Amino acid sequence: MTDVMLVWDSPILFEKLFTEHGLACMRVDGAALGTPFLPTSRCLVLPTGFANTAYSKIHRSIGNKGKKLVNFVEKGGTLVIFGPLVQFYSFDWLPFELEYFEEHEQLPLHQVNQGDISCIIEDLSEPVECDGYFSKADAIVILENERNQPVMVKKEIGKGLVVASTIHEFPSGDFMKCVVEKGSPSKL
Repeated sequence: MTDVMLVWDSPILFEKLFTEHGLACMRVDGAALGTPFLPTSRCLVLPTGFANTAYSKIHRSIGNKGKKLVNFVEKGGTLVIFGPLVQFYSFDWLPFELEYFEEHEQLPLHQVNQGDISCIIEDLSEPVECDGYFSKADAIVILENERNQPVMVKKEIGKGLVVASTIHEFPSGDFMKCVVEKGSPSKL
């Protein structure tokens, strides 16, 4: 079993963050999602830019394998989604409403709901870089920007959890450990 499967089609610096915090991380190409050869994992991560073809070619695979990703969550896994980095993105493959608008800004954030996943940023007293916000979110809002636009949400699905964030900074080690610990071993 691996702690985290990072969906990306080439080496990415994000991998190093997980391993630096003692978490077993495996990079998985989008085409491999849902194949019987992948190990069991607690957490699946879609890094920033997953829908932007300038950065990666995994977008089509995610759309095609959306039901498999949801099944992973329903069985107890944690799915962490960062900003898609396209002007508008509808997460129509998720079983709840979630829409993203790209707007790069550094803004003060405030916590709307208490929870351990709000530790994504260690210090909320300073402005935080975000690549956008969620215009629609049928989910629990954890963090908002100063215009009360959600930048981090969570939604329980079955036995698992979806966490979506537009924060455009590396997440804290505590956050990475938390999302892994929240997940139960699950197979894609």
